[in-house]
Amino acid sequence: MAGVVVVGSMWGDEGKGKVTDYLAQKADVVVRYAGGNNAGHTIVYDGKKFALKLIPSGIFSGHEVIMGNGMVVNPKAFLEEVKYLNDAGIDTSKIRISDRCHVILPYHIAIDNIQEERKGAHSIGTTKRGIGPTYVDKYSRIGIRMGEFIDEDLFLERLKEVFPMKVMEYPELAEQFSVESLFEEYKEYAKIIKPLVCDTGILLDQYLQENRKVLFEGAQGAMLDIDYGTYPYVTSSHPGANGVCEGAGIGPLYIKEAIGIIKSYTTRVGAGPFPTELNDEIGDFIRERGHEYGTVTKRPRRTGWFDAVVVNQSRRISSLTGIALMLLDVLSGLDTIKICTAYKYKGEIIHGLPSTVKGIEEVEPVYEEMPGWQEDITDVKSFEELPVNCQNYIRRIEELIHCPVVMFSVGPDRSQTVVLKDIEF
Repeated sequence: MAGVVVVGSMWGDEGKGKVTDYLAQKADVVVRYAGGNNAGHTIVYDGKKFALKLIPSGIFSGHEVIMGNGMVVNPKAFLEEVKYLNDAGIDTSKIRISDRCHVILPYHIAIDNIQEERKGAHSIGTTKRGIGPTYVDKYSRIGIRMGEFIDEDLFLERLKEVFPMKVMEYPELAEQFSVESLFEEYKEYAKIIKPLVCDTGILLDQYLQENRKVLFEGAQGAMLDIDYGTYPYVTSSHPGANGVCEGAGIGPLYIKEAIGIIKSYTTRVGAGPFPTELNDEIGDFIRERGHEYGTVTKRPRRTGWFDAVVVNQSRRISSLTGIALMLLDVLSGLDTIKICTAYKYKGEIIHGLPSTVKGIEEVEPVYEEMPGWQEDITDVKSFEELPVNCQNYIRRIEELIHCPVVMFSVGPDRSQTVVLKDIEF
């Protein structure tokens, strides 16, 4: 076994990029297995801040990076990101893209916008980047996969088959696109991408058989899982460690460690239930101190107290072996900190999320209060250097989520990560 998985264990934006970048220094290969350019990672590398949307964060390690079959890839957005990295002097020649991942085309983005408009007040707040409609085509068995996209004749054939079907469902698409216009633009992107495309499942199997160290990088968060998240306010894939096998083409026995990334508080972007949300001065304090604005959308994130119920659900579906606790420094200066330990629902105390949105909206968080700390902890290099109240906060989180904190972060730079236990591949 040589695989380590890094997964977001809330609603995304937990700081996965930083931990992935840190662990990538030990890895030989870094793999992303789900999602598309709706999920962003912010990395501070060589003193510069980079925002990635598709390419695995491990690109900064200089190792080979793989975009697995579980992803959906916008070719135009991918090439823009490659240029963005190349312009900054980052080598992108070691990217490998699965021939089985699905391709996002302009009509998927248009459909995403149309669907959100049609839903009106019931819209779910997608990033409108065509992710959901592409996954719909995948499971309707009419999607165009990367292996077809890079074959010019096959790409045209599939467009002629699929696009008229989409126009029947969304007549307004005919005013924006045609098979010919789509083909002429996107065949050029395919020519550039083609040398990077291969059967990444076979490649990964070879690496794992050779005991190469493989890091699997999640996108978004486990609470956006299509099955286990706050449905329907979720994404269209499995962002947790439960999605690795399906999205990367390997079996579960190759996974040795699953590290869950959580914040010292909770955030959420877009619509959907959020039991511990703070619509007050403390919520604003956390947002500004934590710079809580979306990497991709720039939308202000909703903020709230730490929710142990949410993280426990993520631990369960991902079989987490350790926790990376991020943005601990953001809470410095608060006199009192609250932790949600359970929910009160219909007069009973529960420790899991109801399966319906209505049910989650009706729960009342059960809070435990702890004294905060005033000290600046951004230069801390060990657990022992933390204020006692901060140490107690970490220990209480461990007790509540039944999982050890193996590292914590006190700032955005790689050097501001304190490792309590080495993660071994």
